[in-house]
Amino acid sequence: MHKPFRFATITVACAVAGAALYGTGAATAGQSTANSTHEPYNIGLLVKDIDTYYGTTLDANGVYQASTSSQYAKDLAQIESAAKKYIDKSARKALHKGEKPAVVFDVDDTLLLSLDYEKKTNYTYNSATWAEYVAKADRPAVFGTPELVAYAKAKGVEVFYNSGLKESQRAAAVANLKKVGADINLDAAHMFLKDAANPPAYLSACATAAAWTCTTVQYKSGTRKHIEDLGYDVIANFGDQYSDLEGGYADKTYKLPNPTYFVS
Repeated sequence: MHKPFRFATITVACAVAGAALYGTGAATAGQSTANSTHEPYNIGLLVKDIDTYYGTTLDANGVYQASTSSQYAKDLAQIESAAKKYIDKSARKALHKGEKPAVVFDVDDTLLLSLDYEKKTNYTYNSATWAEYVAKADRPAVFGTPELVAYAKAKGVEVFYNSGLKESQRAAAVANLKKVGADINLDAAHMFLKDAANPPAYLSACATAAAWTCTTVQYKSGTRKHIEDLGYDVIANFGDQYSDLEGGYADKTYKLPNPTYFVS
């Protein structure tokens, strides 16, 4: 999205990647345990850990890419393999009962990888630079997720997208998803974006033309409720943030890895 309630990236990433070290008396670079009992994980080491996790490399075009042999790629493959088994089983069961199964995907860092932006902005969000980045419509896919979208469709599952990208960014999002091969149900009836100027009636509790007060959880869960109100059963919901997944209206949730920022 980039995701208006983003915390300072490194601070929150410390809580994720360095939680085991914080408050345990573990030494950081050049310091002993005696004087680092309450010291968070060193920011320089954390950035190195993130690079190692993604297998980050700079390609010939000057773009930071994740490696297909990285732990990030392995973690994704494990999650996606389990998800395919679940989708297959759940779809067959739902269709046999005459129900309409659906899956919901977040976009940013669930389908489209923003690692290059995070690296080049030192993991600091800026609305102007983010908008420029999205407009290029040139992000690579999160490994395996376009194939997961296609797999769901092949199993008779309706595919929806639930993103915090702005309505004004729709054309760029559609173009980028097509470019990476996630070219399924990219119409307005299946891709829900944040339209603060003309919010949908189903979000009226927290969004009007005069003011948008929806939290990420309210927006995302409210959209999933709307999908279910259309007659679908959301059998699986995919996102890289816990706020993509909280709030109900999904039988099962899948958290994809993303240690580069946190959205409440």
